Amino acid sequence: MVLGRILRSFSSNIGIDLGTANTAVFLEGKGIVLYEPSIVAIDTKTGRVLAVGKEAKEMVGKTPENIQAIRPLRDGVITDFEVTQVMLTYFIKRVIGHSILRPKPITVIGVPTGITPVEKRAVIDAAKSAGAREVYLIAEPMAAAIGAGLPVEEPIGNMIVDIGGGTTDIAVISLAGIVISNSLRVAGDEMNEAIIQYIKRKMNLLIGEQTAEKIKIELGSALMEEEEIEMEIRGRDMTGLPRTIVITNHMVTEAIEDTVSSIVNAVRTALERTPPELASDIADRGIVLAGGGSLLRNLDKRIEMDTGIKCTYADEPLTAVARGLGKVLENIELIRRISME
Repeated sequence: MVLGRILRSFSSNIGIDLGTANTAVFLEGKGIVLYEPSIVAIDTKTGRVLAVGKEAKEMVGKTPENIQAIRPLRDGVITDFEVTQVMLTYFIKRVIGHSILRPKPITVIGVPTGITPVEKRAVIDAAKSAGAREVYLIAEPMAAAIGAGLPVEEPIGNMIVDIGGGTTDIAVISLAGIVISNSLRVAGDEMNEAIIQYIKRKMNLLIGEQTAEKIKIELGSALMEEEEIEMEIRGRDMTGLPRTIVITNHMVTEAIEDTVSSIVNAVRTALERTPPELASDIADRGIVLAGGGSLLRNLDKRIEMDTGIKCTYADEPLTAVARGLGKVLENIELIRRISME
């Protein structure tokens, strides 16, 4: 009994929102204790890890030949197993420490609904290699819905649209199950790439990923706005020399239109496949948006215009999945009911 109380006092179960762009970690009893870019910087000559997370992101596009800043996840799934293992090990140890008394954590991880069996195994193996005792995979939209406070266990239709860096996950949830899902490997990263290609094509200027992300955040919109806003950006022209140009929010809206249309069409498709009774609930209750990609200006209005259904945002959309995983940790029976394994 005493030993059991001691072990519980060292409880270190964690929820990990393993995102393409950022990883958030929820520590049981403490909340979200880590939110870092999913990037690892490695010296290719020695194999030594130089930086993980924020420090590694600062190196993107600025490294010499022997240093690589690697994003080990693409489109929400692991593309580099070894680097993912390094990253998870670093994050887990940073969160729970190195105490030999502390038991290995039960770990719940948010993954896209469209993940394949091979990709599932890669996530589980990486987490166990990083020090997890038991690993449960939870669909990201389910976790986001729980984090948003939706009544997922009731016989009510709840629709969640979780837009991250690599994937857009759309789900209709009822009775703790996903009735309809649509997973699209198009999200925030695709918008960044669309901006890069637009500026290259229209203005003969090469810009990096971080510049594109800044442009998206400051000027991006899912609807063409009346007011025109300008922004100066710097890049490298086709002759190899630095150059400064001015772009507008109207240009950025045009650049990302195809990506935004793909997301909105995926929402419409999910609604068309939803059983009538649940569709009626959604029409009454609305659609909930979560994830960093959902923060694109006017995206809620665009979805409302195209579907006729009101859109609202989860509280703190960036961390909705992580907070949902945290709530799931409190209920082992719920973990077993909603786990993808």
